[in-house]
Amino acid sequence: MRGNVFIAGLGLIGGSLAKAIKKAHPQAHIIGFDVRESELGLAEALNIIDEQAVSFEEGAKKADLIILAVPVLKTEQMIEIIAGLHLKEGVLVTDTGSTKSRIMKRASLLSEKGIAFIGGHPMAGSHKSGVAASKELLFENAFYLLTPGSAAEEKHVAILKKWLDGTRAKILEVTAEEHDEMTGVISHFPHIIAASLVHQARKYNQENPLIERLAAGGFRDITRIASSNPEMWKDISLHNKEMLLTLLTNWRDEMNEVLSILETEDEDKLYRYFNEAKTFRDGLPAASKGAIPAFYEMYVDVPDYPGVISELTGYLADERISITNIRIVETRDDVFGVLVISFQSEEDRHRAKHCIEQKTTYDLFLA
Repeated sequence: MRGNVFIAGLGLIGGSLAKAIKKAHPQAHIIGFDVRESELGLAEALNIIDEQAVSFEEGAKKADLIILAVPVLKTEQMIEIIAGLHLKEGVLVTDTGSTKSRIMKRASLLSEKGIAFIGGHPMAGSHKSGVAASKELLFENAFYLLTPGSAAEEKHVAILKKWLDGTRAKILEVTAEEHDEMTGVISHFPHIIAASLVHQARKYNQENPLIERLAAGGFRDITRIASSNPEMWKDISLHNKEMLLTLLTNWRDEMNEVLSILETEDEDKLYRYFNEAKTFRDGLPAASKGAIPAFYEMYVDVPDYPGVISELTGYLADERISITNIRIVETRDDVFGVLVISFQSEEDRHRAKHCIEQKTTYDLFLA
């Protein structure tokens, strides 16, 4: 496809979309804009974009496709600006925000002018941020949710899907309400719970500093999403406030039920509570990408001798297997610990598992 694609916001998502679109449509002209001049310059230096926009307004005026890859509150502001511009005939506007109801309401400003707005949410990410971390296949096999506005016809959705061919994502159409309910349950709400667990540990740690050391293992893993950008999650929480209030109320009721089970020492109910959770959790898709970015991790119980880590990473280097992170989990002074290695993809993790099993006798398992 030919045309000008204007991407406002050149972070991980915006940069990755630029790469995916350019790969699938080499004749597309990618125009970029970011308030961070360093990211904008880096995007051009890395050939992720073809041109820097002088301003947001000028970039939007040139575009056949406008992608707003910015925080949700900023998306609303940009929609207001776009509504006051003289744009190219037939321009499509989309976003990448992880909430939709408020954005779609604001997008009615565009629909009133006959401008097709299609809400979008690519459900993928990474522990890294910024345009330098962008990847052409970041969205491969991830769900990409679309919420068409009232002025968006089937042909507009088809055109946007064609532009997004290079993402190799699983594109689904849902309503804004369905989107916010689903992402609230499996993404937004878990972030609040993770943050609350960390707050609880922080308070207990003030009286017993050993808590912090013990939390380096499994606790750290189950609360890793609490390390996400606080500014972004403040905005998301406010945008999806109604759904989160419902979920938190339901959670409070459920925790009251758990309190009752423990107080009465009802073993049967307690067993069913854990067993039902285990059954549902074990049935979740293991290979699919969901709302919370996956970390492809492998735990290796290595022996305690000098050079064992470099030996292990050397085996992986020989097989040209890239790792994104490596750390030691330890909970006692006299224990060397377990090596946790993170990979970019499920394929890399399985290749690494096979490699280590072939070359060592170390115990390992996949997280």
